[in-house]
Amino acid sequence: MFFFPGQCNTCQKKFTRKSYLKAHISAVHKKAKPHKCKVCGKRFSQAWSLYSHSRLHTREKPFECKVCGKRFSRRSNLSSHSRLHTGEKPFECKVCGKRFNQASNLSSHSSLHTGEKPFECKVCGKRFSFSSSLSSHSRLHTGEKPFECTVCGKRFNQGSHLKTHANRHIV
Repeated sequence: MFFFPGQCNTCQKKFTRKSYLKAHISAVHKKAKPHKCKVCGKRFSQAWSLYSHSRLHTREKPFECKVCGKRFSRRSNLSSHSRLHTGEKPFECKVCGKRFNQASNLSSHSSLHTGEKPFECKVCGKRFSFSSSLSSHSRLHTGEKPFECTVCGKRFNQGSHLKTHANRHIV
């Protein structure tokens, strides 16, 4: 049986140490961010978050995938990456049952069922369910055409348009 020396009065979460309770209240309920990155100025509620963030600036990647050798700055990123090798998909859509290897992919997928379109074009106001769809749409306004045909050099604003075009070169 665990002894809980502290319990949050706001959300009733229990902590095994008073220092954990104090850090929880400060970070979650008071939204305090006392730890500041000396390089970019970003602030964090926890010291370990700042330490983890600092690896972005130092390019330190201490966590290595045992299968392919790819390295990561955060253990959680290695864990997520490892699921690509194992095929594990622990995140399941409660509506349709489709499974995902990352929580963020499930979150994006869920907007299909809710009809939510959180991504808005700043130029014309059109809304999208996915950030990738907004990025693709935005190229209509900017005129950017990053997809180039390797046969004739013609450029396209969407990869699907390049694929359709490329099929015309196949005889």
